[in-house]
Amino acid sequence: MSNETRDTIFIGKKPLMAYVTSALIQLANLPAVHIKARGLSIGRAVDVAQIIARKTENAGYAIGEIKIGSESLESQDGRTRNVSTIEIEVKRSQN
Repeated sequence: MSNETRDTIFIGKKPLMAYVTSALIQLANLPAVHIKARGLSIGRAVDVAQIIARKTENAGYAIGEIKIGSESLESQDGRTRNVSTIEIEVKRSQN
């Protein structure tokens, strides 16, 4: 398993707190975690990052770099569509 997959959480359709819990478990062992989402899951990714940053503010975690972009995907009817993407870094604060 590569380093990218261990420090990355891909947001899908699971309950919000499942992703928060997963991120907090990984943050216990890693200096930073990347939360990635695309399309309609972007709002959920932002919610996950905000919950972690607010709940663990005293523990020293904060939102780091945020990257946005788009990917070209082929839909089921054969058309090429652009889908928005986001990557949010949650890291230990430098206090």
